[in-house]
Amino acid sequence: MSSSYERYKSQRASREYRREPEPPKKKENKFFKNLKLFVLISFALFLAGITAFNLYLSSLPPIENLEDFKPNIVTKFYSKDGEVIKTFTAYSYDRVELADVPEELKQALIATEDKNFYRHSGYDIMGIIRSSIQNVIARHAVQGASTLTQQLARILFLTNERTLTRKIKEIEVAARIEKTISKDKILEMYMNNVYLGAGAYGVSAASKRYFNKTLNQLKLPDLALLAGLPQAPSIYNPYNNKDLAIKRRNQVLKRMLTMKYISKEEYEKAIEAPVHLSSLPQIYTTNKAPYFSDFVMKEMQSLGFTETDIIHGGYKIVTTLDYKAQEAANESILKNMRAWGLTNKSHQAALFAYSPIDGRIIAYAGGKNYEESQYDRVTQSIRPPGSAFKPIVYAAAMEKGISPNDLINDSPITIGNWSPHNSNHSYRGRIPIYKALMVSSNVCAARMIKEVGIRSVIQLAKVLGLTTPLEYDYTISLGSNGVKLFEFVRAYGAFANGGYVVQPYAIERIEDSRGRVLYRAGKTKSTHQLSLKTAAEMTAMMKTVILSGTGTAANIGKPAAGKTGTTDEYKDAYFVGYTPDIVAGVWVGDDNNKKIQGLYGGTIPARIWKDVMTVATKDFGDHDFDYPKIELTSYNMGFGQVKVIGDDENPSNDGKSITPEGVTSDDNVTKTKEETIEQTPVTVVAPKEIAPVQPAIEPKPAPVSAPVPAKTTTKSAPIPMAVPESLR
Repeated sequence: MSSSYERYKSQRASREYRREPEPPKKKENKFFKNLKLFVLISFALFLAGITAFNLYLSSLPPIENLEDFKPNIVTKFYSKDGEVIKTFTAYSYDRVELADVPEELKQALIATEDKNFYRHSGYDIMGIIRSSIQNVIARHAVQGASTLTQQLARILFLTNERTLTRKIKEIEVAARIEKTISKDKILEMYMNNVYLGAGAYGVSAASKRYFNKTLNQLKLPDLALLAGLPQAPSIYNPYNNKDLAIKRRNQVLKRMLTMKYISKEEYEKAIEAPVHLSSLPQIYTTNKAPYFSDFVMKEMQSLGFTETDIIHGGYKIVTTLDYKAQEAANESILKNMRAWGLTNKSHQAALFAYSPIDGRIIAYAGGKNYEESQYDRVTQSIRPPGSAFKPIVYAAAMEKGISPNDLINDSPITIGNWSPHNSNHSYRGRIPIYKALMVSSNVCAARMIKEVGIRSVIQLAKVLGLTTPLEYDYTISLGSNGVKLFEFVRAYGAFANGGYVVQPYAIERIEDSRGRVLYRAGKTKSTHQLSLKTAAEMTAMMKTVILSGTGTAANIGKPAAGKTGTTDEYKDAYFVGYTPDIVAGVWVGDDNNKKIQGLYGGTIPARIWKDVMTVATKDFGDHDFDYPKIELTSYNMGFGQVKVIGDDENPSNDGKSITPEGVTSDDNVTKTKEETIEQTPVTVVAPKEIAPVQPAIEPKPAPVSAPVPAKTTTKSAPIPMAVPESLR
């Protein structure tokens, strides 16, 4: 009984225990519960979205013909050696192969713009998320996330708008690019198309724009500067803010050090390096021959092309220009003008060079700075050539049978009321005609025009192509009348080409955007105006000018001939000279016709001529003129029958040989005390190496106030200069 009762009590107690109410549960916060649920679902959707987006990107087709991509079709002018000298856009573009890009530049761009370039598939989702978080925290853009491939996609196919839609398109196109071409090709296209400020697209164009050098000529500091430009080209443009550009460059170098592309020593050396930007006016980076390009435009218009056609037609115009010679001209003009202190805007120089054989224009500079003045001093300006005109006087004499070895009286002369004089009133007595030209004697030139006649000289000048009026006056023998540099250099071409005057031209070929040839230059116009004998004699005479006369500063160490020219009061200075292959002329002066003290044809013009011709004639070797041999000889008066010009005008002249101070003496060729001179051949072929010689000072021309012959009825008047009114 007791045991049954105990079981009953136990069972009852158990039932009552089970009936006791459970303690109340603590209620969970619904907000945090929902937030947790939202985060979990969002993360799941995000992962699903990324997975789906990646699957979508991986399914995109490649981009057809991407490797054939080219910038918008525009008209371009090319030099004969393939250099783009002008592009009709506001920017410059210069394609380069990846193999030709310095390794340091590739490393600098990757370190700065996309360190994982060779590991991603064109985009970096996690990088985008990371940069987005950083930008949200900073409340402005502090970190970018575009890979190089994304940047290329934006450059080639998209805009720079800051929208989510554009970003998605950018990633999409980047993925397609990665499926189309290799990583190296992507890097190459990026380097060729990225904008780097100052109107330069691509690393090669930027190298020339900022440093006037090719990429392979740049050192690590300059390459790092270029690599720092894509982020903000206008801000880091060294022309705008050099200090900021250097700061950015050093950031690039720091990243290269961090990625172990460069050593600590290289880094420390590079960050201390100064930045040496190009000293050329920026116009020369987009238009390497601006005055020549204007000439090409006129030539195209004469062929029937309108200006609108030329600019927007997408033509390829292959010109005759030698880019290396043109580059030498641009640099030499600026260098020599600065060296002589001719830095005013009115201080100008011009150069024109062409082939006397076929007429191809080699180099062309109508002024020292196209940005400051577009006035073309090659074809528009009319300036007196001074003594550079004397070869035309002597050529007229040679055509009449006078020999370079005949004698002429270098002594005072009066023609009517005109009494020209030599520099420092220095005279040499009887000297060979070639020597009179070599030392640029003014009185000898006056005697020569009196001997051959003014009409003969004017007629020869006209048939050689000079169109500016020449006064019927003895003073034209000293270059008192104005000439155009283009025509004057063309006239000298007859001395270089056996007497033929050849018309210069600028365009070799014109192609349309499909490569079809629309125009090809034919044989240029030429006329025979001088005898071969005269051309040979004048060349022999003018060789001595460069070897031992007033033009020694122009000596290029190979057969060449030429003549200096300086006008009254040093207002104009010329040097015109030639080799068997190229004729070139240089003018230096003041647009306002002001005096430039110490300016002679044998100084700045001769030096510029030498700089340009050294480059222009490099590929032609040092062959001599293909002319009959002309032996220049000094005579003893007692030897044979020798014609003496002007000897009867001053019978009392003592014939003393006088060398003016600062003037190269004719003794440099042979001893010239007339009473003891012997018959001696003079070498006129340039030696292989010639020591530097201080340029001879050219005799100052006499005042131009000579009488005209009584029988003349000519009404033409001299033109001493012609420049726009705005430049006077």
